[in-house]
Amino acid sequence: MKVKVNRARRSTDKHHSANPRRWSAQVMKTSNALDLEPGIFTRRSARAIAASLKRSALASHRRRAQPYQSAMSMLSFHINRSGRGLTPERRRVLERAKRELRKLFGRAE
Repeated sequence: MKVKVNRARRSTDKHHSANPRRWSAQVMKTSNALDLEPGIFTRRSARAIAASLKRSALASHRRRAQPYQSAMSMLSFHINRSGRGLTPERRRVLERAKRELRKLFGRAE
């Protein structure tokens, strides 16, 4: 009788940090999507967040996708991973940042 080995799990075990609840912070720092400016998602202005994401996307050599796609995916990732921790006001600012990002890249709403 053969025993199945769960290779997917074994390969990911070494990548977990000491605190598994903070994995999304690690993704933000080390992902190949973008090199983000520090404190980008704590800014109060949706336009400032979008402009910073655009600058990061255009300047990054680590991204694999187009600049717009990388910037939007990082913003969406942040919103999704923040979940219930986001206040309604903060969520509104980040959702407005999506609209601003579309405008900055000349994409239709």
